[in-house]
Amino acid sequence: MAENRRASIRNLRVYRRIAGWMASRMPKALFTRALIIIIAPMVLLQSVVAYVFMERHWQLVTRRLSAAVVHDIGAVIDVMELSPRRELVDPVVKIAGERLGLDLEIMPPGALPPAGPRPFFSILDSALSNEIDEAIKRPYWIDTVGSSDLIEIRVQLDWGILRVLTHRSQAYASNTHIFILWMVGTSLVLLLVAILFLRNQIKPVLQLAEAAESFGKGREIDYRPRGAKEVRQAGMAFLEMKRRVERALEQRTAMLNGVSHDLRTILTRFRLSLEMVEESAELEALKKDVDEMSRMLEGYLAFARGDAAEPAEPVSVRALLDELKADGERQGHPTTIDVSGDPVVTIRRDAIKRCLVNLVSNAVRHGDKIALSAVLDGRWLLFHIDDDGPGIPASRREDVFKPFVRLDEARNMDEGGSGLGLSIARDIVRAHGGDVMLLDSPMGGLRATVRIPV
Repeated sequence: MAENRRASIRNLRVYRRIAGWMASRMPKALFTRALIIIIAPMVLLQSVVAYVFMERHWQLVTRRLSAAVVHDIGAVIDVMELSPRRELVDPVVKIAGERLGLDLEIMPPGALPPAGPRPFFSILDSALSNEIDEAIKRPYWIDTVGSSDLIEIRVQLDWGILRVLTHRSQAYASNTHIFILWMVGTSLVLLLVAILFLRNQIKPVLQLAEAAESFGKGREIDYRPRGAKEVRQAGMAFLEMKRRVERALEQRTAMLNGVSHDLRTILTRFRLSLEMVEESAELEALKKDVDEMSRMLEGYLAFARGDAAEPAEPVSVRALLDELKADGERQGHPTTIDVSGDPVVTIRRDAIKRCLVNLVSNAVRHGDKIALSAVLDGRWLLFHIDDDGPGIPASRREDVFKPFVRLDEARNMDEGGSGLGLSIARDIVRAHGGDVMLLDSPMGGLRATVRIPV
């Protein structure tokens, strides 16, 4: 029992390895897979039909035609041997040429030519040889490989060699290639129709995928569902999802706009009231609290508003880094940039700049030297912001992306703010289909990496 179980487990593993190997070799594109689904049954069906035709029809007809020719030759030999003085040879040669389509010639006695190489695939050669062996039973030599339309057969007789020339069509079903040509030709026509049809069917799927990818990157899309019923249904579901996401963002922005407006009114009253109060240490503390509340309101509003209304446009990466470098140097920190060439990518410029400015401000706040770099790696654009500050422990790097989280360690990523800086930065990048990561910097501090698909 245990042995059978182990054998079953081994067989299952072998099957899984074979299935995995086949899956890795199979094409990944939907168009190619669909084309294989159409071509494979067609090729299998035609192979079966061709095999059955070759075995049942072509070989049978060829054998019967060859048998008829060989029987005619055998009858000619029998008639010639009826006369001891061979008086019937000339009349038989004449009758065979007129009635049987056989060109006969009596050659002097001698040895037959050496056997030539047999063709690798020749039904005629095999059929003629078998029939001569069974019906005539004399030494013979045949030539079916020649380029002419004739077949030559030589039969050794007691008093000479009978040389027979006949048309290949008398012993061979020569019109079979027409069937194969028709089969291959119709297959190619059907394949062309299938390719054109599949391209039209796959195109709406590719358009839907492109629209979803563009929406994930935060770009404006112009998509209308097309194609088969199921594809249109998926397209309508995508558009409905897009409307719901946009409606949720609009509701969040509208709600926080209203809350911000109401709270700003109250803060304005606070400021007016505080201006009427005599100066004191407690008054300064209250004014600082009011200013802090104003900054928090702006942070909440920026976090909720995002940049959905900004269209994506081609942006020069080098020009963007030059602006960030100028901002860092304006705050008194040496800043370097490193970018190969002048790549241009399609992004929401203001949103990405706000994200990078936020990360650069954090680097400026906690480091002395700043290094900015950009790398265009295939389908991804990578921004690196390095500093030589105290850094962040690896176990806390994900925590700083949570809203309202502020670290107590020396490296406070949003000192003096609302705790939304990195949340806003990651929210902007993820709206483009990318992400923000915090790593160890080669400069000894922290590296903030922005990864955006292009």
